Amino acid sequence: MAGPAPPPTRPLFVVVGATGDLMRRMLLPALYGLSADDHLPAESAVLGAARTSSFDDASYQAWAAAGLKEFSPYHPDAIDPWCRKVLHYQSIGEGTPADYQNLAARVAKVEADHQLSGDRVLYLALPYEAFAPTIKGLAEAGLNHGPGWTRIVIEKPFGRDLETARDLNALVHTYFDEPSIYRIDHYLGKETVQNLLVLRFANVLFESLWSRDRVTKVEITVAEDLGVEARAAYYDRAGALRDMVQNHLTQLLSLIAMEVPAAFDADAIRNEKVKVLHSIAPVEPEQAVFGQYTAGWIAGAAVPAYRSESGVPAGSTTETFVALRLKIENWRWQGVPFYLRTGKRLGNRVTQVVVNFQRPPVTFFRDLDPDEVHSNELVMTLQPDEGFDLVFEVKAPGQTVATKTERMRFRYAEQFGNLPDAYQTLLLDVVEGDATLFVRADEVEASWRLYAKLLAQPPAPHDYAAGSWGPDAAQGLLHPDEEPWSRP
Repeated sequence: MAGPAPPPTRPLFVVVGATGDLMRRMLLPALYGLSADDHLPAESAVLGAARTSSFDDASYQAWAAAGLKEFSPYHPDAIDPWCRKVLHYQSIGEGTPADYQNLAARVAKVEADHQLSGDRVLYLALPYEAFAPTIKGLAEAGLNHGPGWTRIVIEKPFGRDLETARDLNALVHTYFDEPSIYRIDHYLGKETVQNLLVLRFANVLFESLWSRDRVTKVEITVAEDLGVEARAAYYDRAGALRDMVQNHLTQLLSLIAMEVPAAFDADAIRNEKVKVLHSIAPVEPEQAVFGQYTAGWIAGAAVPAYRSESGVPAGSTTETFVALRLKIENWRWQGVPFYLRTGKRLGNRVTQVVVNFQRPPVTFFRDLDPDEVHSNELVMTLQPDEGFDLVFEVKAPGQTVATKTERMRFRYAEQFGNLPDAYQTLLLDVVEGDATLFVRADEVEASWRLYAKLLAQPPAPHDYAAGSWGPDAAQGLLHPDEEPWSRP
């Protein structure tokens, strides 16, 4: 007989980097939304920590409330009371051992004042360079262990290359065990990304076609119409390969290509994702095209070239576009090219996966122009306008045999309304101890391994006009017999 249910957790969220843009735009709205929807206990609390000493509890609560009113759609009348009840602030100054000891003392006080359960989420909303000293400071102040469980959440990028990722893994493993480490990629929290697994494995129709026997190519596109905005200092040191490909696009690739896991749990799913990554040889420079946007037009408005953006060095060679051709050398996918593409200032904002199926035998349609008979496609749109399209051929009415391409269409918003916020999903998973949607140590290292050669010898970027779909050279990655890149 099962014993009594454990008491519900009343966690404390300690966010280091709590005055940054990520906290204001994403984490605070997610925490407030979870509380407003009763997914977190009313007794939960948030302790923001950052270097600035200009905040105390009251001024930080006012700052947070202003941000929530700008970025959160939830119950605006309840924002100020929630901030006053839940939010606290502690400066960590220069990050000295004494500063972290003061933070640990404040953690204990907030837990006592709120009568919390002693369970803690340590969230590092920080740039990569600050991860190592912050992890060490928290741990040496005793915050890697507590009265209950302690889980640390680390934002991307987890490292800048394979070597630094290994070093960061070694450091964090010094103080935290792997089950308590949550490497977050917010793309994996999107409902439509999670549904990729359901679409594949709950529908025999698709899973039975999901192989080299029926699929000719797979395209993964993550396009942005924005430029670097206020992120130029970070972005020019990172570029599109580090910022998007190594994490977001590679995660989508592994979910699309993975084998059926033994169970729907964290380790089984992540085991299969790692197997996919180990089946791909490191990408060679000839398998990649880099680009950088020049001046152009977006939605009818003129926008500057990347090198003219505020904060970008005039002679920068940082790539704002990457297109790749990868091959997965395993039984399921041998010979099927996977094309990855991402960029800033592209035609529109969209994240989309297109699975191209083989064309029918041409002999049956010998009286037709072969180009008139298009291959079937499964188009999975992950943002915006989330949903799926199945593209197929029908006979056009009339005496002659002529085909017409049509679509079967499904949209989440039409069926289910608004989808849950990705950060809400992931924060709740951290509290519940579910690591399925988080990246494991071996997974992040296997991902960096794929791009080691490109990082060591990056191709020179081709120019492309803002508002276009990238440099013309990207078309050269495709086989001459293949249809051009999809235009979302």
